Amino acid sequence: MSNTSPSPPARRAELLAAGAAAVTVVLWASAFVSIRSAGDAYSPGALALGRLLAGALTLGVICLLRREGLPPRSAWRGIAISGLLWFGFYMVALNWGEQQVDAGTAALVVNTGPILIALLGARLLGDPMPPRLLAGMAVSFAGAVTVGLSMSGEGGSSVLGVVLCLLAAIAYAGGVVAQKPALGTASPLQVTTFGCLVGAVLCLPFAGQLVQEAASAPASATLNMVYLGVFPTALAFTTWAYALSRTTASKMGATTYAAPALVVLMSWLFLGEVPGVLTLVGGVLCLAGVAVSRSRSRAAARAAAPGAVPEPRPEEAEDSAR
Repeated sequence: MSNTSPSPPARRAELLAAGAAAVTVVLWASAFVSIRSAGDAYSPGALALGRLLAGALTLGVICLLRREGLPPRSAWRGIAISGLLWFGFYMVALNWGEQQVDAGTAALVVNTGPILIALLGARLLGDPMPPRLLAGMAVSFAGAVTVGLSMSGEGGSSVLGVVLCLLAAIAYAGGVVAQKPALGTASPLQVTTFGCLVGAVLCLPFAGQLVQEAASAPASATLNMVYLGVFPTALAFTTWAYALSRTTASKMGATTYAAPALVVLMSWLFLGEVPGVLTLVGGVLCLAGVAVSRSRSRAAARAAAPGAVPEPRPEEAEDSAR
Protein backbone atom coordinates (compact mmCIF):
# COMPACT_ATOMS: atom_id res chain seq x y z
CA MET A 1 0.00 0.00 0.00
CA SER A 2 1.43 3.38 -0.98
CA ASN A 3 0.71 6.78 0.46
CA THR A 4 -0.41 9.21 -2.25
CA SER A 5 -0.16 12.36 -0.14
CA PRO A 6 2.11 14.91 -1.82
CA SER A 7 5.63 15.12 -0.44
CA PRO A 8 6.75 18.43 1.15
CA PRO A 9 8.81 19.39 -1.95
CA ALA A 10 5.85 18.64 -4.23
CA ARG A 11 3.50 20.63 -2.01
CA ARG A 12 5.96 23.52 -1.96
CA ALA A 13 6.22 23.45 -5.76
CA GLU A 14 2.42 23.49 -6.02
CA LEU A 15 2.18 26.53 -3.74
CA LEU A 16 4.93 28.33 -5.66
CA ALA A 17 3.10 27.72 -8.94
CA ALA A 18 -0.16 29.05 -7.46
CA GLY A 19 1.68 32.11 -6.15
CA ALA A 20 3.29 32.71 -9.54
CA ALA A 21 -0.11 32.53 -11.23
CA ALA A 22 -1.52 35.03 -8.72
CA VAL A 23 1.36 37.47 -9.34
CA THR A 24 0.74 37.19 -13.08
CA VAL A 25 -2.98 37.94 -12.85
CA VAL A 26 -2.48 40.92 -10.52
CA LEU A 27 0.20 42.49 -12.74
CA TRP A 28 -1.76 41.88 -15.95
CA ALA A 29 -4.77 43.53 -14.34
CA SER A 30 -2.62 46.51 -13.36
CA ALA A 31 -1.61 46.87 -17.01
CA PHE A 32 -5.13 48.11 -17.75
CA VAL A 33 -4.53 51.26 -15.70
CA SER A 34 -1.11 51.91 -17.27
CA ILE A 35 -2.33 51.34 -20.83
CA ARG A 36 -5.12 53.86 -20.25
CA SER A 37 -2.49 56.47 -19.37
CA ALA A 38 0.26 55.62 -21.87
CA GLY A 39 -2.24 55.06 -24.70
CA ASP A 40 -3.14 58.76 -24.71
CA ALA A 41 0.39 59.71 -25.78
CA TYR A 42 1.60 56.66 -27.71
CA SER A 43 0.18 54.96 -30.78
CA PRO A 44 -0.52 51.19 -30.58
CA GLY A 45 2.66 50.05 -32.35
CA ALA A 46 4.96 52.50 -30.57
CA LEU A 47 3.49 51.54 -27.18
CA ALA A 48 3.96 47.84 -27.91
CA LEU A 49 7.57 48.35 -29.04
CA GLY A 50 8.47 50.53 -26.04
CA ARG A 51 6.92 48.02 -23.68
CA LEU A 52 8.74 45.08 -25.30
CA LEU A 53 12.09 46.89 -25.37
CA ALA A 54 11.82 47.68 -21.66
CA GLY A 55 10.83 44.08 -20.98
CA ALA A 56 13.60 42.58 -23.13
CA LEU A 57 16.23 44.80 -21.50
CA THR A 58 15.08 43.84 -18.00
CA LEU A 59 14.97 40.14 -18.85
CA GLY A 60 18.35 40.32 -20.58
CA VAL A 61 20.00 41.73 -17.46
CA ILE A 62 18.42 39.01 -15.31
CA CYS A 63 19.60 36.34 -17.75
CA LEU A 64 23.16 37.67 -17.58
CA LEU A 65 23.11 37.76 -13.79
CA ARG A 66 21.77 34.20 -13.65
CA ARG A 67 24.10 33.10 -16.47
CA GLU A 68 21.25 31.64 -18.49
CA GLY A 69 22.43 30.44 -21.87
CA LEU A 70 20.57 30.04 -25.12
CA PRO A 71 17.48 27.81 -25.07
CA PRO A 72 17.93 24.31 -26.53
CA ARG A 73 17.14 23.92 -30.22
CA SER A 74 13.99 21.91 -29.47
CA ALA A 75 12.43 24.92 -27.68
CA TRP A 76 12.97 27.50 -30.40
CA ARG A 77 9.90 26.63 -32.45
CA GLY A 78 7.56 27.28 -29.52
CA ILE A 79 9.49 30.39 -28.47
CA ALA A 80 9.37 31.86 -31.98
CA ILE A 81 5.65 31.19 -32.43
CA SER A 82 4.72 32.55 -28.99
CA GLY A 83 6.98 35.58 -29.57
CA LEU A 84 5.35 36.38 -32.91
CA LEU A 85 1.77 35.76 -31.82
CA TRP A 86 1.62 36.74 -28.17
CA PHE A 87 4.44 39.20 -27.53
CA GLY A 88 4.27 40.89 -30.91
CA PHE A 89 0.97 40.65 -32.79
CA TYR A 90 -1.25 40.41 -29.70
CA MET A 91 0.05 43.59 -28.08
CA VAL A 92 -0.25 45.71 -31.22
CA ALA A 93 -3.71 44.35 -32.10
CA LEU A 94 -5.03 44.82 -28.57
CA ASN A 95 -3.67 48.38 -28.24
CA TRP A 96 -5.20 49.26 -31.61
CA GLY A 97 -8.47 47.48 -30.95
CA GLU A 98 -9.06 49.23 -27.64
CA GLN A 99 -8.81 52.57 -29.46
CA GLN A 100 -11.60 51.51 -31.83
CA VAL A 101 -14.16 50.01 -29.43
CA ASP A 102 -15.49 50.79 -25.98
CA ALA A 103 -13.99 49.06 -22.96
CA GLY A 104 -16.96 46.72 -22.54
CA THR A 105 -16.78 45.38 -26.09
CA ALA A 106 -13.02 44.90 -25.82
CA ALA A 107 -13.42 42.99 -22.55
CA LEU A 108 -16.11 40.74 -24.04
CA VAL A 109 -14.14 39.83 -27.16
CA VAL A 110 -10.70 39.42 -25.57
CA ASN A 111 -12.11 37.20 -22.81
CA THR A 112 -12.85 34.52 -25.39
CA GLY A 113 -9.09 33.85 -25.19
CA PRO A 114 -9.18 31.39 -22.26
CA ILE A 115 -11.93 29.40 -24.00
CA LEU A 116 -9.81 29.19 -27.14
CA ILE A 117 -6.82 28.11 -25.02
CA ALA A 118 -8.87 25.27 -23.53
CA LEU A 119 -10.06 24.10 -26.96
CA LEU A 120 -6.61 24.33 -28.55
CA GLY A 121 -4.98 22.73 -25.50
CA ALA A 122 -7.34 19.78 -25.64
CA ARG A 123 -6.84 19.38 -29.39
CA LEU A 124 -3.09 19.97 -29.74
CA LEU A 125 -1.65 19.20 -26.28
CA GLY A 126 -4.08 16.57 -25.05
CA ASP A 127 -5.06 18.65 -22.02
CA PRO A 128 -7.87 17.08 -19.99
CA MET A 129 -11.21 18.89 -19.85
CA PRO A 130 -12.71 17.92 -16.48
CA PRO A 131 -16.28 19.03 -15.74
CA ARG A 132 -15.16 21.42 -12.99
CA LEU A 133 -12.85 23.25 -15.38
CA LEU A 134 -15.61 23.62 -17.96
CA ALA A 135 -18.14 24.73 -15.34
CA GLY A 136 -15.72 27.24 -13.85
CA MET A 137 -14.89 28.70 -17.25
CA ALA A 138 -18.61 29.04 -18.03
CA VAL A 139 -19.23 30.91 -14.77
CA SER A 140 -16.18 33.15 -15.29
CA PHE A 141 -17.12 33.94 -18.88
CA ALA A 142 -20.61 34.88 -17.71
CA GLY A 143 -18.94 37.22 -15.24
CA ALA A 144 -16.74 38.71 -17.97
CA VAL A 145 -19.83 39.26 -20.12
CA THR A 146 -21.57 40.96 -17.19
CA VAL A 147 -18.58 43.25 -16.60
CA GLY A 148 -18.40 44.00 -20.32
CA LEU A 149 -22.11 44.87 -20.54
CA SER A 150 -21.81 47.15 -17.52
CA MET A 151 -18.92 48.99 -19.20
CA SER A 152 -20.49 49.28 -22.63
CA GLY A 153 -21.53 52.68 -23.87
CA GLU A 154 -18.30 54.42 -22.82
CA GLY A 155 -17.37 54.93 -26.45
CA GLY A 156 -18.15 53.92 -29.99
CA SER A 157 -17.52 50.50 -31.45
CA SER A 158 -16.41 49.63 -34.94
CA VAL A 159 -16.19 46.43 -36.93
CA LEU A 160 -12.44 46.99 -37.25
CA GLY A 161 -12.07 47.26 -33.48
CA VAL A 162 -14.04 44.07 -32.85
CA VAL A 163 -11.99 42.19 -35.46
CA LEU A 164 -8.73 43.45 -33.93
CA CYS A 165 -9.78 42.34 -30.43
CA LEU A 166 -10.82 38.94 -31.78
CA LEU A 167 -7.48 38.56 -33.58
CA ALA A 168 -5.75 39.52 -30.32
CA ALA A 169 -7.66 36.79 -28.46
CA ILE A 170 -6.75 34.20 -31.12
CA ALA A 171 -3.08 35.25 -31.04
CA TYR A 172 -3.08 35.06 -27.23
CA ALA A 173 -4.49 31.53 -27.29
CA GLY A 174 -2.11 30.38 -30.01
CA GLY A 175 0.88 31.87 -28.20
CA VAL A 176 0.05 30.11 -24.92
CA VAL A 177 -0.43 26.72 -26.57
CA ALA A 178 2.83 27.13 -28.54
CA GLN A 179 4.70 28.15 -25.39
CA LYS A 180 3.72 25.10 -23.34
CA PRO A 181 5.91 22.50 -25.20
CA ALA A 182 8.91 24.87 -25.16
CA LEU A 183 8.77 24.87 -21.35
CA GLY A 184 9.51 21.16 -21.41
CA THR A 185 13.13 21.76 -22.44
CA ALA A 186 13.81 25.45 -21.69
CA SER A 187 13.50 27.40 -18.45
CA PRO A 188 10.62 29.86 -17.92
CA LEU A 189 13.13 32.72 -17.95
CA GLN A 190 14.62 31.60 -21.28
CA VAL A 191 11.21 31.16 -22.90
CA THR A 192 10.04 34.59 -21.71
CA THR A 193 13.24 36.44 -22.54
CA PHE A 194 13.62 35.21 -26.09
CA GLY A 195 9.87 35.34 -26.75
CA CYS A 196 9.91 39.01 -25.71
CA LEU A 197 12.93 39.61 -27.94
CA VAL A 198 11.16 38.03 -30.92
CA GLY A 199 8.16 40.27 -30.30
CA ALA A 200 10.37 43.36 -30.07
CA VAL A 201 12.03 42.51 -33.40
CA LEU A 202 8.58 42.11 -34.97
CA CYS A 203 7.63 45.61 -33.75
CA LEU A 204 10.81 47.34 -34.95
CA PRO A 205 8.96 48.99 -37.89
CA PHE A 206 7.32 51.22 -35.24
CA ALA A 207 10.70 52.51 -34.00
CA GLY A 208 10.33 55.83 -35.85
CA GLN A 209 6.93 56.46 -34.25
CA LEU A 210 8.29 55.57 -30.83
CA VAL A 211 11.17 58.05 -31.07
CA GLN A 212 8.91 60.82 -32.40
CA GLU A 213 6.17 60.30 -29.82
CA ALA A 214 8.59 59.90 -26.90
CA ALA A 215 9.94 63.39 -27.61
CA SER A 216 6.56 64.99 -26.92
CA ALA A 217 4.96 62.50 -24.52
CA PRO A 218 4.48 63.51 -20.87
CA ALA A 219 6.77 61.84 -18.38
CA SER A 220 3.86 60.00 -16.76
CA ALA A 221 2.97 58.26 -20.05
CA THR A 222 6.57 57.21 -20.64
CA LEU A 223 6.91 55.94 -17.08
CA ASN A 224 3.72 53.91 -17.53
CA MET A 225 5.15 52.41 -20.73
CA VAL A 226 8.34 51.44 -18.86
CA TYR A 227 6.23 49.99 -16.04
CA LEU A 228 4.34 47.89 -18.60
CA GLY A 229 7.63 46.50 -19.86
CA VAL A 230 9.24 45.75 -16.49
CA PHE A 231 6.31 44.39 -14.49
CA PRO A 232 3.31 43.19 -16.59
CA THR A 233 5.74 41.96 -19.29
CA ALA A 234 9.15 40.93 -17.87
CA LEU A 235 7.98 39.81 -14.43
CA ALA A 236 4.42 38.67 -15.14
CA PHE A 237 5.23 36.72 -18.31
CA THR A 238 8.04 34.93 -16.43
CA THR A 239 5.80 33.98 -13.49
CA TRP A 240 3.19 32.90 -16.05
CA ALA A 241 5.70 30.62 -17.79
CA TYR A 242 6.80 29.22 -14.42
CA ALA A 243 3.21 28.36 -13.48
CA LEU A 244 2.36 27.09 -16.99
CA SER A 245 5.29 24.65 -16.85
CA ARG A 246 3.64 23.06 -13.80
CA THR A 247 0.03 22.79 -14.95
CA THR A 248 -2.09 22.62 -18.11
CA ALA A 249 -2.66 25.48 -20.53
CA SER A 250 -6.42 25.14 -19.96
CA LYS A 251 -6.17 25.68 -16.20
CA MET A 252 -3.83 28.64 -16.60
CA GLY A 253 -6.19 30.20 -19.14
CA ALA A 254 -9.10 29.81 -16.73
CA THR A 255 -7.07 31.48 -13.96
CA THR A 256 -6.80 34.69 -15.99
CA TYR A 257 -10.55 35.19 -15.61
CA ALA A 258 -9.72 36.72 -12.21
CA ALA A 259 -8.24 39.70 -14.08
CA PRO A 260 -11.57 41.47 -14.90
CA ALA A 261 -12.48 41.54 -11.20
CA LEU A 262 -9.08 42.98 -10.31
CA VAL A 263 -9.33 45.54 -13.12
CA VAL A 264 -12.63 46.75 -11.66
CA LEU A 265 -11.01 47.11 -8.22
CA MET A 266 -7.89 48.89 -9.53
CA SER A 267 -9.93 51.24 -11.73
CA TRP A 268 -11.92 52.14 -8.65
CA LEU A 269 -8.79 52.76 -6.53
CA PHE A 270 -6.50 54.47 -9.06
CA LEU A 271 -8.82 56.00 -11.67
CA GLY A 272 -11.77 56.89 -9.45
CA GLU A 273 -14.13 54.84 -11.66
CA VAL A 274 -16.78 53.72 -9.16
CA PRO A 275 -18.21 50.35 -10.27
CA GLY A 276 -21.94 49.81 -10.50
CA VAL A 277 -23.86 46.89 -9.06
CA LEU A 278 -23.78 44.99 -12.36
CA THR A 279 -20.00 45.40 -12.58
CA LEU A 280 -19.52 44.12 -9.03
CA VAL A 281 -21.76 41.11 -9.71
CA GLY A 282 -19.71 40.30 -12.80
CA GLY A 283 -16.46 40.56 -10.84
CA VAL A 284 -17.75 38.17 -8.19
CA LEU A 285 -18.80 35.69 -10.89
CA CYS A 286 -15.31 35.86 -12.45
CA LEU A 287 -13.66 35.02 -9.14
CA ALA A 288 -16.19 32.29 -8.34
CA GLY A 289 -15.58 30.66 -11.71
CA VAL A 290 -11.82 30.66 -11.17
CA ALA A 291 -12.34 29.05 -7.74
CA VAL A 292 -14.48 26.31 -9.29
CA SER A 293 -12.08 25.67 -12.17
CA ARG A 294 -9.11 25.32 -9.79
CA SER A 295 -10.92 23.16 -7.24
CA ARG A 296 -10.60 19.40 -6.95
CA SER A 297 -13.34 16.81 -6.99
CA ARG A 298 -14.02 14.91 -3.78
CA ALA A 299 -12.34 11.82 -5.18
CA ALA A 300 -9.20 13.79 -6.05
CA ALA A 301 -9.19 15.45 -2.65
CA ARG A 302 -9.47 12.07 -0.89
CA ALA A 303 -6.65 10.70 -3.03
CA ALA A 304 -4.41 13.63 -2.09
CA ALA A 305 -5.25 13.46 1.62
CA PRO A 306 -2.49 12.33 4.02
CA GLY A 307 -2.59 8.58 4.51
CA ALA A 308 -4.86 8.01 1.54
CA VAL A 309 -4.44 4.74 -0.27
CA PRO A 310 -5.40 4.48 -3.94
CA GLU A 311 -8.11 2.02 -4.87
CA PRO A 312 -6.66 -1.12 -6.46
CA ARG A 313 -7.08 -1.56 -10.16
CA PRO A 314 -9.23 -4.55 -11.24
CA GLU A 315 -6.22 -6.66 -12.22
CA GLU A 316 -4.54 -5.92 -8.86
CA ALA A 317 -7.69 -6.95 -6.97
CA GLU A 318 -7.86 -10.16 -8.95
CA ASP A 319 -4.21 -10.97 -8.20
CA SER A 320 -4.70 -10.41 -4.48
CA ALA A 321 -7.79 -12.62 -4.50
CA ARG A 322 -5.70 -15.47 -5.90
